[in-house]
Amino acid sequence: MKKSLFALISSVAMLGTALAGCGGGQQASQPADSGQTQTQPQGGSQPAPAEKPKAEQVLRWNLHSEPPSADPGLAEDTTSAAVTKALFDGLTRIGPEGKPVEAVAEKIDVSEDLKTYTFTLRESKWSNGEPVTAHDFEYAWKRALDPKTASNYAYQLYYIKNAEKANKGEGSLEDVGVKAVDDKTLKVELANPTPFFLELTAFQTYFPVNKKLIESNPNWAGDAKTHLGNGPFKLETWDHKSKMVMVKNENYWDKDNVKLDKINFSMVEDENTELSMFENGEIDWAGSPLSALPKDAMPALKDSGKLQVKPVGATYWYKFNVEQPPFNNVKIRKAFAYSINRQTLIDNVLQANEQPAMAAVPPTMALNQGGYFKDNDQETAKQLLDEGLKELGMTKLPPITLIYNTSEGHKKIAEAIQDQWRKNLGADVKLENQEWKVYLETMHEGNYQVGRLGWSGDFNDPINFLELFKDKNGGNNDTRWENPKFKELLNQSATEGDLEKRKAILGEAEKLMMEEMPIMPIYFYTHTWVKNDKVKGVYQDGLGAIDWKWAYIE
Repeated sequence: MKKSLFALISSVAMLGTALAGCGGGQQASQPADSGQTQTQPQGGSQPAPAEKPKAEQVLRWNLHSEPPSADPGLAEDTTSAAVTKALFDGLTRIGPEGKPVEAVAEKIDVSEDLKTYTFTLRESKWSNGEPVTAHDFEYAWKRALDPKTASNYAYQLYYIKNAEKANKGEGSLEDVGVKAVDDKTLKVELANPTPFFLELTAFQTYFPVNKKLIESNPNWAGDAKTHLGNGPFKLETWDHKSKMVMVKNENYWDKDNVKLDKINFSMVEDENTELSMFENGEIDWAGSPLSALPKDAMPALKDSGKLQVKPVGATYWYKFNVEQPPFNNVKIRKAFAYSINRQTLIDNVLQANEQPAMAAVPPTMALNQGGYFKDNDQETAKQLLDEGLKELGMTKLPPITLIYNTSEGHKKIAEAIQDQWRKNLGADVKLENQEWKVYLETMHEGNYQVGRLGWSGDFNDPINFLELFKDKNGGNNDTRWENPKFKELLNQSATEGDLEKRKAILGEAEKLMMEEMPIMPIYFYTHTWVKNDKVKGVYQDGLGAIDWKWAYIE
């Protein structure tokens, strides 16, 4: 039974090829050799230097934008995810080798049918010294699933028995398959075997939260004085839209492997200013994964040898609001998608070895390596535009508004695509930028025609790039697109035990989505950054997530 569990986990992990130079993608782990089927994440804590340097360890970083939330149940963007990962710890944590390692859980038992996980918790504490218990995890997961919480990432808990029904108001939270047996034991029942479940338990929506605090102060997460976590760091200062300071959490269970004393975060949105801050020695890192380098600076940074480049499992795309004309017509959506020249955009604007995207799922876990349409297919685009306009009873395109969050890089990409759409389709496109938190609200509320977003995988499986669009009102869908056949295929993939058949089912789902084009894939990401040579141990996984737990200053 142990061998079959490992075979299943390994095979699913191999749906995506490990990224070169990144230590492999996120993969579930190998069971330990013991009597009962037991999954022990490999690696354990990975210490930095054995001896902590005598000088104060302070890392200086620019977050680019104000984190919309420091509440793991509500965090949905990369900035909030990075912040909550520093402030919280889950049952597992993705270690520097790219695999889940034990965190708050010190032992993990898995049933023979691979559907029941029993987590035994170690002695650990909240940053105020109170014990973290299994009840905190049960409460956190059910809170995220509670429709009243309006967590846009609640669907990441749907792998748990009855979780989806509870979140959609079709069942009770009491019936959700998570139960604190006692203070140190958490029992979890899954709807189906989920080989990547130990990666999910390292994801922010699965982090614990403190029930007593939340019920006494609903605004607890927005103030450093009231914020409470259980991670490597704790929040000392949060001057909104200005700065954030984290300090080492002395109550963290693994504090001996945390070398940084403090992380000072600035919030400067202008990429040129950020790069100047780096060059002036004011910050230790500039660029990805939480910000970007100025596009105009890329050639000089390449020539200097300072630029670091890493491909990641992420896709940059534009979303169409399929309820807003003219994008309520599939032919119009496809015309806009086919008419852009992605390679020209990469060569002249992005300049960081990105790859043109003609699919939603990135190459590291691709379902169709060749994609589903041709780049720069002007002939087909013009034909589809004419047909779509006739179907809508229009003689020409109405004015289009393309929105993006404030960023010099996003602006340059939008300007280039605006120009291509004008030349190739005769489209009159207005550009509009918004501050990050406001922008997310605009997208979620559907108050847009075309909007920029991207997706960095939460775990190493294609389903993560497709399930976003399963439900019209899903937390991170935004397009208002829904297709019964697409939903059926995703549901079918969840119960298919044969991995090749499952991959084929997901490939059929992606093909259907690309035929209806609620999103326009543009390119597959690379991360680019420059850093102080003395900064070591900052971990970036193959999906682009960052963790400062093991960081130190040499």
